[in-house]
Amino acid sequence: MFSGLKQFISGAQILFVAFGALVLVPLLTGLNPAMALLGAGVGTLMFQLCTDRKVPLFLGSSFAFIGPIIFSMHTWGQAATQFGLFCAGVMYFVVAALIRWRGMSIINRLLPPVVIGPVIMVIGLSVAVTASGMAMGQGGGKQLVAYWPSLILATISLATTIIVSVFAGGLLRLVPILSGVIVGYIVASFMGMVDYGRIAAAPWFALPTLVSPIVNWSAALFMLPVAIAPAIEHVGAVMAIGKVTGKDYTQRPGLHRTLTGDGLGVCFAGLIGGPPITTYAEVTGALMITRNFNPVIMTWAACLAVILAFFGKFNAILQSIPLPVMGGVMVLLFGTIASLGVKTMIDGKVDLMAPRNLVIASVILTCGIGGFTLKLGDHELAGVGLVSIVAIVLNLVLPRERREDIDAAAETPPL
Repeated sequence: MFSGLKQFISGAQILFVAFGALVLVPLLTGLNPAMALLGAGVGTLMFQLCTDRKVPLFLGSSFAFIGPIIFSMHTWGQAATQFGLFCAGVMYFVVAALIRWRGMSIINRLLPPVVIGPVIMVIGLSVAVTASGMAMGQGGGKQLVAYWPSLILATISLATTIIVSVFAGGLLRLVPILSGVIVGYIVASFMGMVDYGRIAAAPWFALPTLVSPIVNWSAALFMLPVAIAPAIEHVGAVMAIGKVTGKDYTQRPGLHRTLTGDGLGVCFAGLIGGPPITTYAEVTGALMITRNFNPVIMTWAACLAVILAFFGKFNAILQSIPLPVMGGVMVLLFGTIASLGVKTMIDGKVDLMAPRNLVIASVILTCGIGGFTLKLGDHELAGVGLVSIVAIVLNLVLPRERREDIDAAAETPPL
């Protein structure tokens, strides 16, 4: 009895750690937070089923899809976007099959740090304008909230997030996003910027509104390559949790099974209208602090997420969070994603003095951030999806320089 209660509390703690990031993605993209909770809960249970409940991981909303979802929602609508997100789950199965067939060597060849790093940078920087606009109270090109109150509120939310990230200790340090949102929400309440009418009108219990996906191959082609970066990130997360627990999950249950479980979760989330799910570094950090590695606590966290999806009042509170509060948190969040791209290249010892590497990184960043679009009849590719394909092609086509050629180029004085 006591053991079960302890695991339940530990599961609730895991959900609390993941909660801020989990609900942030749907709030930023226009998707239903209730569906994000449902998708994360059911997706985690699917993951556990595929891995025989051997890996202590909780899957929550993926930041990698924020920019693409915003673009797709405006271009094709939610139903088509859901179909695209469902198709994105197929990429996890492709990567799983490649690893099962040839091991990690083929992934390292197709997706080295010079490819993955700049793509991750594009994921963060492509929506930087959106983050700044929300911090100033702007949305859809319009001033939705007064400028100065928005700026004050965004600054408070951002400052709280930074302070918790840098100065807090223990479990509190793992929830900087949630802390920033809570403090911002409280301040917004005193400023009269929270609409409580919608919360009062919401029922205590409510079935989440289900939007049926519509087949749209343009949205699918756009979303498929986007999944490459989080799929590779998944591999790193599984290795990281293995180092924490002292077990090699790449061998047992195997990366092909963990990727398959993650892919099933992404497909399910897309079908119901939630954002794709991914592994959370915050959860790994929580396990390092608590030293509780029992995968059962992830089952409890998943079940609690499913239960919360049906609380109407709770979801109404989430949707009442003012725009500038989200904008303030996003300023740091998207910059952090871009910084992870830089870290990927540094860790991979990518030499940007080599013309080949410089060309790949430059083309990816310019096309990705600049909004380059490739139109193929009625279909089009843009953003992360386009640059992922371009990066892979350039990496395979461009010849690798000899070490002496790189050294000679480094010694050549500038004109």
